[in-house]
Amino acid sequence: MTFAEQILSFLTQLDFRVTLPRGIEVMQPFETKETLNACTAFYQKFYGDNKQRQLIMGINPGRFGGGVTGIPFTDPLRLAQHCGINNDWPQRQELSSVFVYDMIAAYGGPEAFYDRFYISAISPLGFTSLGKNLNYYDDKVLQERVRPFVITSLRQQLEFGIDREKAFCLGEGKNFLFFSRLNNIHHFFKEIIPLPHPRFIMQYRLRKKEEYINLYLERFKRPAP
Repeated sequence: MTFAEQILSFLTQLDFRVTLPRGIEVMQPFETKETLNACTAFYQKFYGDNKQRQLIMGINPGRFGGGVTGIPFTDPLRLAQHCGINNDWPQRQELSSVFVYDMIAAYGGPEAFYDRFYISAISPLGFTSLGKNLNYYDDKVLQERVRPFVITSLRQQLEFGIDREKAFCLGEGKNFLFFSRLNNIHHFFKEIIPLPHPRFIMQYRLRKKEEYINLYLERFKRPAP
């Protein structure tokens, strides 16, 4: 199986058997035909090979990005404009997706970037509470209940052809702490390298966005052009 075929098989067979705390809901974008079509087009375009890649781990998908398209940090607008995959969703942008695709452009474009990296998330499925995004670690009960799902999902993705030397974690605080603790127990990677989360950058450090892009490129060991 190609890298793309393994990803698509994983996404369509996600087994989320978690009793959620009251008021919290899980997003299930892969149950819709449009999302599956977008994922199929995206992954076949950029991952139709058997190359080894490095893993970049986010937190969990948001309502306007991966929670719609099924592709981490990829909103409908960037899916069309940057990845060349047209779609019928409202062309609404997500802040994190804006940063990620500006960084990808500085790296050399989607073809060069996805040839080396695979982006996922600690939880491949996102959560909402009262209609707003919820990070898995924002609720302690949720965090503990999703832990088995997180571990199983990560082990499955490692089989795609992931470089086990190092992984990158988006989020230098709670996400990095949770990922690091899991790694200390299960030894998924020799090293986990933290990076400031794209939403933090766009919301609180927008004036320094170019500096953060260069920081990403430096840690990826790819100089800006």
